[in-house]
Amino acid sequence: MCKTDKFLYHRKLWEMKVRLLGETKVEKLRSSFVSRSRMSLWMIRAVTVLLLWSCFVHLMALGEMWGPRLFKGWPSCFNQHDLSTVIEMRSLPAKIALPPKRVYQNNGYLMVSCNGGLNQMRAAICDMVTVARFMNVTLVVPELDKTSFWNDPSEFKDIFDVDHFITSLRDEVRILKELPPRVKKRVELGMYHAMPPISWSNMSYYQNQILPLVKKHKVLHLNKTDSRLANNGLPVEVQKLRCRVNFNGLKFTPQIEELGRRVVNILREKGPFLVLHLRYEMDMLAFSGCSHGCNPEEEEEEELTRMRYAYPWWKEKVINSEVKRKEGLCPLTPEETALTLTALGIDRNVQLYIAAGEIYGGERRMKALTDAFPNVVRKETLLDSSDLDFCRNHSSQMAALDYLVAVESDIFVPTNDGNMARVVEGHRRFLGFKKTVQLNRKFLVKLIDEFIEGLLTWDVFSSMVKAFHSTRMGSPKRRLVIPNKPKEEDYFYANPQECLQLLDEPLRVI
Repeated sequence: MCKTDKFLYHRKLWEMKVRLLGETKVEKLRSSFVSRSRMSLWMIRAVTVLLLWSCFVHLMALGEMWGPRLFKGWPSCFNQHDLSTVIEMRSLPAKIALPPKRVYQNNGYLMVSCNGGLNQMRAAICDMVTVARFMNVTLVVPELDKTSFWNDPSEFKDIFDVDHFITSLRDEVRILKELPPRVKKRVELGMYHAMPPISWSNMSYYQNQILPLVKKHKVLHLNKTDSRLANNGLPVEVQKLRCRVNFNGLKFTPQIEELGRRVVNILREKGPFLVLHLRYEMDMLAFSGCSHGCNPEEEEEEELTRMRYAYPWWKEKVINSEVKRKEGLCPLTPEETALTLTALGIDRNVQLYIAAGEIYGGERRMKALTDAFPNVVRKETLLDSSDLDFCRNHSSQMAALDYLVAVESDIFVPTNDGNMARVVEGHRRFLGFKKTVQLNRKFLVKLIDEFIEGLLTWDVFSSMVKAFHSTRMGSPKRRLVIPNKPKEEDYFYANPQECLQLLDEPLRVI
């Protein structure tokens, strides 16, 4: 082969190698590009899925805020057990920051035994917490009355939220559920002092006479607590602490609170409602000696008299019922109440919730009221029987339920000025001076008798009732102070003026 041919042969061979090598590199580049494109595609897909999931989660969160109907019918990512767990977790109460504990030199331990019905004991608890605070002693959770007419075995924890009571007031006073073991042992050995404090006392009495006894004996038991602190003449900080205990420290148990909300919601669904504290029960009539309207044929008056003599701590035995009624010292009867509410212009179709126990005389005595106001209801008619099982035969727990409904009502009308009437009145003032009709029974029974005797027409009777009570609807006013006559002056818990938010004043926090 000549040189020229050999040269051409090698050149063609070299060109073929270059071409093959180029195609290989291009193929590699093409493969590399395809691989990278696929990776980028998967990355885009992954990011897209993450973004969509994030949007979905945020939309679900917004759905919870806007309401469940937004996503109604969507498939759930949780099974039923998981869903119920989530609901339970959401229903748990948020942790509330507790007030810091007040640090002070403990002067001893104060035990108290409350006496009377629920609201008498409620006021007494407020007083005793206040007394303990300003004597710098440790208070043991108060013991409730179990020996009175109602014979209710309920403990403090059965009616009130005891843990809230202790923690919410810990920046004021140290409260224990029971005495420390070593101190408890002293009490069991009788190494303590017991006494009833003087009624309507001021703080100097507790500082100068009671505190030295605590320091001397280490444990003091106050075995009477009703009205043991004055209505007036006390420092403002004392009065405000009484309010704080009453309106913030004393909460009913969650079970009672929940049932109270249910009753209020049932009533609210049907419109406005009036709570009538119709204090026409057997114990009240026997204690007060009020028998007006009782049936002589059924010997009801004799039955009430026998009951009055059966309880030795009811000191007044011989009572002239008619004289007492004309002085305004008897609760209005159901018949008198029906006339009064109608004269005041109360809508006959309003829901009338009876906050009371069993009315003496039953349906016979209630007929005039139910004829005038057909929508009469009670907790027993609004709830299933099983709902009340836990508090049945526990009068204080039943009264607590009525208290909650009374405080929330559109109008509150008590027919007697007992402890529930006055404490609920004060609570409603605290909540913004909610309408509470303060009936003047002395004025009313005189007017009712004249109307029944035909001396007044209905129009005159009604206009006089309205005019007289136009300024007795729970509006702001000052407490009436009568020096040296605490029983005749306005009760502190009915009008705790030191703690009330007047309409033209800036908001104050108790």
